[in-house]
Amino acid sequence: MIKHELTNAPVLILPDFELQLKLYIDAACSRGLGATLYQRQIVDGEPREGVICYISRKLKDSEARYGAIQTEYLCLVWALEKLHYYLEGAVFEVYTDFTALKSLLNVETTNRYMLRWQITI
Repeated sequence: MIKHELTNAPVLILPDFELQLKLYIDAACSRGLGATLYQRQIVDGEPREGVICYISRKLKDSEARYGAIQTEYLCLVWALEKLHYYLEGAVFEVYTDFTALKSLLNVETTNRYMLRWQITI
């Protein structure tokens, strides 16, 4: 199965806004940000998770000095802003490998970047 997936080009699907979307985010400290927007749809009678879009970018020099927490936070905010035309008004879940991100959304902070990001989210 892995060989099949690696040797076939991924096919992008059109979103069905009646169904839930899934946003997978990942950030690599001092490297870059990435996100993938998925959706589970029924294709030929079978449930299938398909990719709607991939986005990524390299971190700016100033962002490369962020810690892991700020980089993951930045990744979430960047993905939400970049994909707002898909996500605005839609039901979606965010998936990340950074488990502390969920609790950070409810923490009071004096860090001006994180305050702005909390407002954005």
